[in-house]
This record gives sequence, C-alpha cells and structure tokens, in this order.
Amino acid sequence: MKITFLTALLLCCTWQFAPVQAHDTWVESNTSLIRSGDAIYIDLKLGNHGNHHRDFKLASKIDLEGCTLDVLDPTGKAYDLKSTVIDTGYAPKEGYWKAKFVPAQKGLYLVSHSLDRVVNHGKPVRAIKSAKTFFVVSPKLDQVSLENPGFDRVLGHPLEIVPVVNPVTPMGPGKPLQVRVLFKGKPLADTTVSFIPRGETLKGDFDDRYERHTDSEGLAEFTPRTGNQYLVVVHHTAADEKTEQYEQTAYAATLTVLVPELCPCCGE
Repeated sequence: MKITFLTALLLCCTWQFAPVQAHDTWVESNTSLIRSGDAIYIDLKLGNHGNHHRDFKLASKIDLEGCTLDVLDPTGKAYDLKSTVIDTGYAPKEGYWKAKFVPAQKGLYLVSHSLDRVVNHGKPVRAIKSAKTFFVVSPKLDQVSLENPGFDRVLGHPLEIVPVVNPVTPMGPGKPLQVRVLFKGKPLADTTVSFIPRGETLKGDFDDRYERHTDSEGLAEFTPRTGNQYLVVVHHTAADEKTEQYEQTAYAATLTVLVPELCPCCGE
C-alpha cells in the first residue's frame, strides 16, 4: 500500500510540473471565395491540444476577454467582429464563436485574431497567440481575378505567419503554399511549420509528409496534393521571458487555408 501511495504521489507531482502545452486558437470561414453582396461566416475556435497541437479537434471554447477578432478589407480598414459573435455551444465550454460579415467591396480580405494572457495549467505561462485566414470577394464566381493583393501584409503580431504567395487566388492541388514565419518582426529560422489537413493525424514528433523546417529567411513551403482545409501552425517558447507573474512565454501562430479541389481562377 505504501508503494502504491508513493507511486501515485510521484505521478501527481510529475503531472504537476510537466511542460505546459496551451491550446491553440484559429479562425476559419465557410468559404474562401464569395460573390459581391453575399455574406460570409467567420469562426473562432480553440483546440488541438492532443497530438502535439497537430489536428483540428476542438477543446473547450475560448474566453473572449483580452481577444481581438477583426476583418481587414482590401484598403486595410478594420471591422471588429468580436462584438457581433454568437455562441454555437449549449454549455459555457462547448462549441465555438461565429460571426457574420457582409463585405462592401471586391478584393482580398484578411481575418485576424490575437490573444495575450497568463494561463496556469500547473505553472503560470504567458500565452501570446495570433491567427489568420483570407477570403476573396468577386463580382462573378466564374470570372475570378488573379490580382488580389494584400495577402503578404504584416500585422506586427509577436509570432506571425505571413503568406509569400496568395493563399486564395490562385490556389488548388499542386500549387505551392509558401509562408514566412516572423518573430518580433524578424525571420524565425529552423522552426517547425505544420501544414495539417483536416481529418489527418500527423505521426511521431515530426511528420515529413506535412511538416517543414523554416530556412534562414524564415521560409517554409508545402504543396497540397488534394483539396482540403489546412491549418498551418507554428510554436515558439521563450523560457527567458518571465516575470513574477509567469515562468515563461509561449507563442503560437496559425493560418487557415481552404484549398479547393479545382482552382477558382483557372479551373485546374
């Protein structure tokens, strides 16, 4: 009995002081291409704690306090969505947040989310997160322009994923998805970037099917073979960034990309 008690106590202490892995946040839309005058729906989600943060599984619902959720139009004008979100869950920690947005002009729109707060799951950690997704508004869905600038706009998030090629037009299977990872405005080298397809389970500590390391310029590239929704994820931990309120700082950035089965611009 003494051995059993000591074993349980040891396991409890090991869990208590295990490395903290906070949940990730991401934003996604019901489509990446809409006709002028139509509405689009934006979701703010929290999850993928399992499988080393490499899946689409939901885990609770984010507290909106301290969060931002905005849409930037083609001119850079920001529209606040947080004040308009609705709760899709029955219980306080179930579901996710959803907002309706009706764009006023054609072009490329950027959805942005950020979060900065101290969390405690065994030890206090400052969690700094950012998330992005994009969609394009076109007068005609069968005649979509390739020229939709603004995808490479840098927002200044502490850890940020910036597309190097347009993630909407053109986009489809066989078209490379290239991103640059910035940490405090500078390229972050030798960092794992996960390109997670919805419905897939990544293997091991590093899955070379869907994961890449950034080069000296912070660049990483992945070419999707099939249409799907992809969650691009990056993490960075700064153990030296600590105060009396928290023991380290954990950064996370996500980018959600909807890859259609056929490119909306060229039909390939």
